Amino acid sequence: MIFVLTGAGLSAESGLGTFRDEGGLWSRYDLADVATPEGFARDPARVHAFYNARRANCRAAEPNAAHLALAGLEAALGDRVEIVTQNVDDLHARAGSRRVIAMHGHLMQALCHACAARWPAPETMSPEDSCPRCGATATRPDVVWFGEFPHHMERIEAALARASRFVAIGTSGSVYPAAGFVAEAQRRGIPTLELNLERTGSSALFDETREGPATRVVPAWVEEMLATA
Repeated sequence: MIFVLTGAGLSAESGLGTFRDEGGLWSRYDLADVATPEGFARDPARVHAFYNARRANCRAAEPNAAHLALAGLEAALGDRVEIVTQNVDDLHARAGSRRVIAMHGHLMQALCHACAARWPAPETMSPEDSCPRCGATATRPDVVWFGEFPHHMERIEAALARASRFVAIGTSGSVYPAAGFVAEAQRRGIPTLELNLERTGSSALFDETREGPATRVVPAWVEEMLATA
């Protein structure tokens, strides 16, 4: 089974910036203010404004060739592929992937932190929004913030234990626990491959690194996999 981990670099060519992009949306905010539970408690209106902008950015984006290639790999190999994403956008789904594990949640969903209800996020969210299930004014974006535990970790760990190949695409390898997956794969003797725009601080942990834009290196790798499937 091929375990594929995707990060922000996969969606960058669709117009969704990474944390490190100069001049991008993230560069205008302090992560402690907009991507932590403490920041939300201090100023929920500021956090909602940030995620309203991110949702608008996401709605305007389209899946790129890398998303489409991965959807094609899943369609061809079925349960022999497990895609785990650190991204909160919906581009994997819009490209046609159906079995993606979103470990950091879903930007296009809202969450009630009073009763844990989830529903499609409206175009604009605010602190005054009430939960459609319990009525509490306790709504927030359904994303995992720094200091919170990622979703589906038991399922992810089980998939990694079954893997015969580990591939990381467009991820800096700096955010845990996802950053530790390559070391776990190495410990299990699983071949590892990094596909990234450039080498990262964790590149030395991989058996092989291929550098280049995701829209070039991902389709090329998928073509190789399908030729040998």
